[in-house]
Amino acid sequence: MIEKIKLYVNDLPDDLSISGDIAIDTETMGLSYQRDRLCLIQMADSAGQVYVVQIEKGHKNSPNLKKLLENTKIQKIFHFARFDIAMLYQNLGISVTNIFCTKIASKLARTYTDSHGLKELCRELLSVQLSKQQQSSDWGSDVLSKDQQIYCANDVIYLHKLREILKAMLIREERLAIAQACFDFIPQRAWLDLAGWESIDIFAHC
Repeated sequence: MIEKIKLYVNDLPDDLSISGDIAIDTETMGLSYQRDRLCLIQMADSAGQVYVVQIEKGHKNSPNLKKLLENTKIQKIFHFARFDIAMLYQNLGISVTNIFCTKIASKLARTYTDSHGLKELCRELLSVQLSKQQQSSDWGSDVLSKDQQIYCANDVIYLHKLREILKAMLIREERLAIAQACFDFIPQRAWLDLAGWESIDIFAHC
């Protein structure tokens, strides 16, 4: 696994070319948009190559990442895209579109269960057991441990396969159109979070 991880600081190199759709996740110091900073962006291509970008404290501009993630021709695959998209915009000014969220897809397709975490999806759909031991580790550290590198890689390398399985389920259940409408709305939902409406359902009657 470690040999398939390429590490960078603050941005991707100018001469790096990543083809095809991208699986993406982020690691932060916590779950507060205002308090906690973005520490890590991990991505995987369809071949399983993993690219990890550490974001130093105070860094605000990553032009190569911005160009890649704002490319509307590339689909970006997330698990719980709402949080990652908000963090990318808040910290680096990156506006992500053309999204597939495996958590939303799971909630629409796998209505027979209430378990929609990445660990549960990988276990049921891919027969893969993920370890979440490093989830709460210090992602702001200057040096990532091997366990941290493996953890963040595991959060993205299975997303392409999960997308295909969940997409087939959505088509089978005739819910792909509503899923796409939800994916298209995620950036607006993220901006509502950043504006202070993260815990309020504006569509509720009261």
